[in-house]
Amino acid sequence: MSESPPPAPALNNRSLGTPPGSQLETPGYDRARMEPAVVHFGVGGFHRAHQEVYFDQLAELGFTRWGVIGVGMRRPEMGQVLNAQDNLFTVVQRDGDDSTAKVIGSMVEYLLLAQDHEAVRARLADPRIRLVTLTITADGYRLPDDPDQAGESVFGLVVEALDRRRKAHQAPFTVLSCDNLPDSAAATREAVMTLAGRRDAALARWIEERVSFPGSMVDRITPATTPEDRDEVEEDFQVGDRWPVITEPFTQWVIENDFCNDRPPLDRVGALFVDDVAPYKLIKSRLLNGVHCALGYVGYLAGHRSTDQAMADPAVADFVERLMREEIAPLLPADVPGMNLGAYCDTVLERLRNPSIGDQLARLCRRGSTKMPDYLLPALHAAHAKDRPRTRLAFAVAAWMRYLRAVDLDGAPIHVQDARADELRHAALQGGGDPGPLLALTDIFDGLADDTGSVTVIRKSLADAFDSGESLRTAMASPQRLAERPVTP
Repeated sequence: MSESPPPAPALNNRSLGTPPGSQLETPGYDRARMEPAVVHFGVGGFHRAHQEVYFDQLAELGFTRWGVIGVGMRRPEMGQVLNAQDNLFTVVQRDGDDSTAKVIGSMVEYLLLAQDHEAVRARLADPRIRLVTLTITADGYRLPDDPDQAGESVFGLVVEALDRRRKAHQAPFTVLSCDNLPDSAAATREAVMTLAGRRDAALARWIEERVSFPGSMVDRITPATTPEDRDEVEEDFQVGDRWPVITEPFTQWVIENDFCNDRPPLDRVGALFVDDVAPYKLIKSRLLNGVHCALGYVGYLAGHRSTDQAMADPAVADFVERLMREEIAPLLPADVPGMNLGAYCDTVLERLRNPSIGDQLARLCRRGSTKMPDYLLPALHAAHAKDRPRTRLAFAVAAWMRYLRAVDLDGAPIHVQDARADELRHAALQGGGDPGPLLALTDIFDGLADDTGSVTVIRKSLADAFDSGESLRTAMASPQRLAERPVTP
């Protein structure tokens, strides 16, 4: 019986190096020369697989004055791991059977907002900090009603730091949201200006005149890391990383070219600076985020639990592709520099099929009351306004409504993860085959109840399409034919 190989050395500055025979790539720059310039709020898997990789690549080119101070929002576990690893972590790109791994060294410090408020205040006030970035999710932009809590929030700390800089006659920092919101720049500006106005009218005027809030579009699929992933990374690359990040080869970062302080040369490492980020966000939100919503609910009800499994089902894959090419893409601008809609659809489909990055459908189904109005329902409203085909968009809405009943087609329970789960489940069960109780929630569905064509598809889908996996697949093949059939008694 062969002995098990010894465990890989724990990842930290002392062990940093490429193990013999490993394909692990490690920082080629002196981390001791890294200087902090960025404070990032919301250190999770996406940030580590996306923005940190760009700043690591800058350091590889010699731009070591763009180190990142990461600020975690709530959970201490990430900080415990990163602090033990000298803020090093491994990003593994998987594409089919091929994997590459790179140890990222651009994070110079990690702080936990819940525990390190004073340290975060001090870092934000440091004139070396020229950029503040955010991935705090949509909920993070809702300011607490309590003034004290609002002051301790991310935006409260940002406003306080800007006030300190104003009084010290120092340059402000740029505030760059990297969250998937329809207009993250506007949401960021509104939160900051609201709190600044409460604090000091002169401060609010100074921020209005001096601080930039550029928009951005970020994209990289990053599933949650599992214990199995960690073990595979250790075995494949001989690195003892307690929390590696698994991601895909594709990455994209489009940033509005509006900085009030020094601008990081991210265009040197693949980011795109543009005058207007809105069309890029629109294309991505409709063709990736919106499709994620549809795939999540349709795929889950079809019996699948990951994106690659769902896309291996010919009925689901055909539904998704036709949804993209026939109903969503024709509504989008076709003249955006660097964005070819047909090629973008090809890329999204390829990414969704990647078996090495099988994202969990349950994760895609989270927060539907926020995601659907942001990503999928706007396409349905736009199709209605232009009298364009929209049966698959409407069918995806029906799938969400059926999912909200919290049982799958076999009667097994579904854990609906949504801040409004109880309210939505009650309305879904109350209506049954009638979408009316849900459509009455106009803060979610807007005027969808007035779109009789879509409502017909939704109603008949709820009546006929979700009895079994077979009936679901039949309906997916032609939602229009389903809508033309009489409702089953």
